[in-house]
Amino acid sequence: MAEEFNTEGMLDMYLFENEQLLEQLQDMVLDQKDAECFDEDSINEIFRTMHTIKGSSGIMMFDNITAVSHKLEDVFYYLRESKPDNVPHLELVEHVLSVADFITGEMDKIRNGDEVDGDATDIIEELDRFLNAIQSDGGGGQEEKPVPKNVHEEPKQFYIAPVATSASRFYKIYLTFYPDTEMSNIHAYKTVYALKEIAEDLLYSPEDIITDEGSADVILEDGFRILLQAQCSEEDLRELINVGYAIERVDIFECKAEEFLHGFDFGGEEFQIDLDSSVEEIETKAQETQEGEEKKEEAKPEKPAKPKVAPGDYVIKSKEPGKQKKLARDKPKAEKSFISVNVSKMDQLMDLIGELVISESVVLQNPDLKVPGLNLDSFYKAAAQMSKISTDLQNVIMSMRMVPLTNIFQKMNRIVFDVSRKLGKDIEFEMIGETTEVDKNIIEHISDPLMHLVRNAVDHGIETNEERLDSGKPDKGKVTLAARMEAGKVWISVIDNGKGLDREKILKKARTQGLLDDSKPDSAYKDKEVYQFITLPGFSTNEQITEYSGRGVGMDVVVQNIQSIGGTLDIESAPGLGSVMNLKIPLTLAIIDGIVMETGNSSFVLETGVIKEFVRVREDMMIHEPNGDEYIMIRGDCFPVIRLGEWYGMTSYKEAVEDGMMLILEVEDQKICLFVDKLIGEQEIVVKTIPPYIKKVKGLSGCTQLGDGSIALILDPGGLIE
Repeated sequence: MAEEFNTEGMLDMYLFENEQLLEQLQDMVLDQKDAECFDEDSINEIFRTMHTIKGSSGIMMFDNITAVSHKLEDVFYYLRESKPDNVPHLELVEHVLSVADFITGEMDKIRNGDEVDGDATDIIEELDRFLNAIQSDGGGGQEEKPVPKNVHEEPKQFYIAPVATSASRFYKIYLTFYPDTEMSNIHAYKTVYALKEIAEDLLYSPEDIITDEGSADVILEDGFRILLQAQCSEEDLRELINVGYAIERVDIFECKAEEFLHGFDFGGEEFQIDLDSSVEEIETKAQETQEGEEKKEEAKPEKPAKPKVAPGDYVIKSKEPGKQKKLARDKPKAEKSFISVNVSKMDQLMDLIGELVISESVVLQNPDLKVPGLNLDSFYKAAAQMSKISTDLQNVIMSMRMVPLTNIFQKMNRIVFDVSRKLGKDIEFEMIGETTEVDKNIIEHISDPLMHLVRNAVDHGIETNEERLDSGKPDKGKVTLAARMEAGKVWISVIDNGKGLDREKILKKARTQGLLDDSKPDSAYKDKEVYQFITLPGFSTNEQITEYSGRGVGMDVVVQNIQSIGGTLDIESAPGLGSVMNLKIPLTLAIIDGIVMETGNSSFVLETGVIKEFVRVREDMMIHEPNGDEYIMIRGDCFPVIRLGEWYGMTSYKEAVEDGMMLILEVEDQKICLFVDKLIGEQEIVVKTIPPYIKKVKGLSGCTQLGDGSIALILDPGGLIE
């Protein structure tokens, strides 16, 4: 059976949906971790989430995930129905997160094609112990209530013979899916799987929703029809059915046993309900139809009713007269047009757009176009239109790749919670600017660096509660994760109000490891230089190795990962007040607008956002210091000068300032003048990483291919300023 279900498409859908649910679950739990208890909406939402994961995992035959989800569902079912007092909230939070971690780990195995063999026995036993504890507590001293039975427990069999009892009720259910829903047949089966838990009899159409791929189109066009016999209310049904985001509308109508036995062919005159009609209109039409049916029945001899199941056009008949029922509690009819796309396909599309940009440059810079006498007016008009289209195409694909930092910030929230609990520290976590959007590939590169920085802030930065009280601080520490966008760069800061970095201790360790110049006194080193020592491999001031630090690894990995995407790490600290770790990373790794320039025989590119002005200067505007530093006075302001040819030790470049061009750059509130030989022009640049066999060069962030096929180096202005 498992082999029949575990198709690639179903697995992709299963993983995608569960990943979304688990992210929402973790966000919800962490948002309320500092509260006294979960509010009613959160309890209901967690219950529904675990029920959905249990159902989909059951379909896919992942029994361990099904079991652990079911157990957590039982816990929240009891919380929802019995509303006990004095529930240990932090312990409950840890249980929920441990279940989420277990399911996430098993899903990772599924993605990698490994066996889903995780043992959830310990987690289930802990949940059983927790549930028994809150049940035996009796709600904080109140009169003990009987424990309600979870109606969602698994039955012994799928179908039970349709023997109606006095408690049996009969329903006709009509599901409408969003028009762009993929694999609607699988979503329909999830509903069937959920209903089987309470079903005494269950019929649905189309029937072959697993084996027949064409059933997905039928469901989208005609809807999914269900006949159900069960001992439950309409509200119970809706709770079971509304387990996925794909269902746009649920219509439930209670009927008689005779109508149920007719299956989907109810006989007589069809009664089609217009779903946009009011309840009163439907009831009037239903009454008229019912009276007509009764008159026909009086004129006919009675015949034994025979069950007749005939899949086909589903027609909703009138409800039992006299019983006012509401139509489906519809979801808002907002436009829904989402589709899940593999990230690799988006990367491939981005690469193709990059090649298109390069090809466009090759065409426009073709030397054959410079032949005198050619009339190129039509060509340039067409080229301008093509350039506009390619730019729009870039903007569209870039917007598709941009994702907010919310998810990764929430992961850091989880890390703060886990580490602070293990270290016994009371820490508040704050997020600022989490909606800032960054290229998805950038997100993947900064996840590990942020994790190290946040752990260090909790472990090294924040003191113990006792130490904070002794130093006159509040016993509760604070870690802030902030993001902002500035000049085409994204700044992410990890801020703590702890003890700060110990300059003297760092210098002592650095001198021990031979990192300092013996002829240079400690006072000659700036704070920024000293703090950068902690980013070196093997450098640690911890005297004792802990679970999280002390081995001298971590910060060097942070720097390497950040530098690999053209980013930098800046460290600020004040003794007794805390530290700030600033990550400066590019907004995207794809395509930028840049100015192409030449120095000597080499081409360089600068992002247009950092260039404030182009200036022609004279030698009498220059200031030459004895140590070789150069400055220039422009409109009363003095700027340091960097000659690009000298910076990179080139052998052929223009030395006279009158022969070249000065570029005024503004980076991080600092301004410098960059001297180059000449400007080529503005161009869209496809960013390529520098090959790994080339050692990191200060002031370079990447390379690109120009229209003539040559390679240009992309300058990092932040590296030039340092």
